[in-house]
Amino acid sequence: MTETATRYLYLVRHGEALPDESGLSADGRRQAALLGARLASRPISAVHHGPLPRAAQTARLIGEHLDGVPLTVSEVAGDYVPHVPEREELPPDSADRLLRFLAGATAEERERGPVLARQALARFAGPVEGAAERHELVVTHNFLVAWLVRDALEAPAWRWLALNHANAALTVIRYAPGRPASLLVYNDTGHLPAELRWTGFPPELRL
Repeated sequence: MTETATRYLYLVRHGEALPDESGLSADGRRQAALLGARLASRPISAVHHGPLPRAAQTARLIGEHLDGVPLTVSEVAGDYVPHVPEREELPPDSADRLLRFLAGATAEERERGPVLARQALARFAGPVEGAAERHELVVTHNFLVAWLVRDALEAPAWRWLALNHANAALTVIRYAPGRPASLLVYNDTGHLPAELRWTGFPPELRL
């Protein structure tokens, strides 16, 4: 039997982006740098990030605080729709709203997204092979954070919807052999000053 060890998966949504999403805003760069300072004391051995500029730039700014940790671009850490539910999967009282939200997804996105989502689970979820625990960081987008959290909680596939994540917030999932996944931290912005929190959240959900 293959020996396995605990994985700590650190999930981060990119910092606040410019309106044209060509990179980070000044606030987004500050958010990324402050998160990097928070993570500097953690034994992170790998950083994976999506290919879009806002995720890549966030990863680079965090990486400046992680001495010698390699940064790897990964399509499965990108921005995509992980699962498009059928109406029958959804609660009747919210089905219309959720389906309207997904209506803009193209046929290609509907086909490609679930494939990448399955690959993301295979790559990032679960214990790791070997005897040594591993700490990995994924700098990604709101949808993938929600998808991985949903999976860790063994929630239905559609339940990634309506899980929001603030820019540069931190989520940590622990995958220990022989145990259910543990959501240790979710949407934590404790490393950010008040004026940099809650960006990326709809205004009506900010507290």
